[in-house]
Amino acid sequence: MLRMLVGVGLLCLAQTALADSYWNHNGSVMRLVAEGNQRYFYYHQPSDKMQKAGVYAGELLFDGTKQGNHYHGTARVFSQYCQEPLTYGVSGNVSPNQTKITLIGTREKYAKGCRATGKITKDTLVFTYLYSD
Repeated sequence: MLRMLVGVGLLCLAQTALADSYWNHNGSVMRLVAEGNQRYFYYHQPSDKMQKAGVYAGELLFDGTKQGNHYHGTARVFSQYCQEPLTYGVSGNVSPNQTKITLIGTREKYAKGCRATGKITKDTLVFTYLYSD
C-alpha cells in the first residue's frame, strides 16, 4: 500500500514538472507555470527589447489565478527608467482551443526618471502557445 501511495505521489510530481508550457509574448518566450489554480508567466527568453528594459530570464510578468477559462491577476510593466517593475491588475480569457490567452488591464504611464505622467493607458497582453516540456 505504501509503495502504491509513493508511486502515485511521484507520478503527480512528474506530471506537475511536465505541466510547464512555453508561449510567445511580443517576441519573448514565456514559461507558464501552473500550480493548482495559480498561474505564473515568467520570461524564459526575453526579447532584445525587454532585455534593454532590464528584464532577465526568470523574471515574473504575471501571477494570478485561473477559474475555468478566465485568468485574473497582476501584471508587471518593465522600464529602463524604473528600478522595480510597476504592477497593475489584468484579467482575460483563454481561447476555446486553449492556444491563446488574452489579458487586459489599465495602468498609469511613466516617463524618464520613473515619474508618473497622470495618463492612463490600456494594456493588452497576448500569449500564444508554442510548446510544452
